[in-house]
Amino acid sequence: MDYLSFQEHFKDYTVISVDEIRKSFNKFDLRRLSEWQKKGCISKVINGWYLFTGREMGEHELIEVANRIYKPSYVSLEMALSYHGLIPEAVYGITSVSTRRTYHFRSSLADFSYRSIQARLFFGYDLVARNNKTAKIASAEKAVLDYLYLHPELKNAEDMRSIRFNAEQAADVIDEDVFREYLDRFASGALVKRARLFLEV
Repeated sequence: MDYLSFQEHFKDYTVISVDEIRKSFNKFDLRRLSEWQKKGCISKVINGWYLFTGREMGEHELIEVANRIYKPSYVSLEMALSYHGLIPEAVYGITSVSTRRTYHFRSSLADFSYRSIQARLFFGYDLVARNNKTAKIASAEKAVLDYLYLHPELKNAEDMRSIRFNAEQAADVIDEDVFREYLDRFASGALVKRARLFLEV
């Protein structure tokens, strides 16, 4: 297969997996991928995943990539808190939760990290659409609860203040009824204590 035919077929893909290539072209010679990398036509994100060199990669595209290279997952934790304006710091890695084991991928595109949660806690994310593509990112309520759940070291008001949550933004974007509904679904007494601290602070 020549590169132009490959490019035309996958032109609408943000990121392309080897499995998708094989499904589309069952006789595809994977050595072409190495050749096209050397020529600067494509670049590898992680093993088994590629994208076209020069493709625009904004925040939405990075979230989509994070969703796709490690399934099932959705962006949450620091990245989602920043996305919703709940913390002031810029976030340089793409943080997600997954029902699979905790994992971390370092690539030239970004650092992708995944924290493991139970399957029953895999809820509370929104499908954000752009250019006919969707990306999964935690709602403001679920992003906070995921963060509190996975950070048991937060034990008092001082610990909570150290996160520098934006109180005004939290009041605007967090629906307290939804927050409490999601909190009940965690069924965790320890999380209830941390959630109370969050609401107080």
